[in-house]
Amino acid sequence: MNSVDVVVPVYNEERVLAQSIATLRQFLGQNLAQEWRIVIADNASTDKTWEIAQALSQEHADVVAIHLDEKGRGRALRKAWLESDADIVSYMDVDLSTDLRAFPQLIRAIEEGYDIAIGSRLAPGSSVKRCFKREFASRSYNLLIRAMFRTKFSDAQCGFKALSSKAARELVPLVQDQKWFFDTELLILAEKKGYRIKDIPVVWIEGPDSTVSIPRTAFDDLKGLLRMRFRPSTNAE
Repeated sequence: MNSVDVVVPVYNEERVLAQSIATLRQFLGQNLAQEWRIVIADNASTDKTWEIAQALSQEHADVVAIHLDEKGRGRALRKAWLESDADIVSYMDVDLSTDLRAFPQLIRAIEEGYDIAIGSRLAPGSSVKRCFKREFASRSYNLLIRAMFRTKFSDAQCGFKALSSKAARELVPLVQDQKWFFDTELLILAEKKGYRIKDIPVVWIEGPDSTVSIPRTAFDDLKGLLRMRFRPSTNAE
């Protein structure tokens, strides 16, 4: 039977971390037949997040906590995935905005032969509740990716993904970005190299405490897309 690592990157999430991990543990215990563990990846938090993560790892044998001295979701996933000995690696956002009922489908897709499975808020059958500004930004961004790279995956940045360990080991070292663009770069590289990607429709509700800056993220993402489009050779170094 395959083993699964579920990585939860966190930065200053002291208010929600314990409850989210409790919810996730309960769901995985009841709905995932595979052997699993939760990896809390702390991105240099300045509040009590790291202390809470350590306490949770000491309390539960199926929870592991790792600490990074620098921020960056991509940096956290790189460390957690490349150091993992699980057959399947995955991640989700700590606010659990994506309905967990779709998670077993991600794992099943990898077991059926896909290299990567992604939760998609834009695939047919998905259900999304978020403000117009974020919905417009997301749809525009994914249309831009398709126009620039002729990709087929529908949602680059939903925080709900799974990869085979083989795909992770081969692709992650090629990804240059260490922050939010990590997901997009990983998927573009994967599709161009012939990896099989499965879109899974999800139910997604925007968290009320989201601190992601749309203008800043959009600017960084655009820089990443232009880098990949006009300097593609650097991604193979």
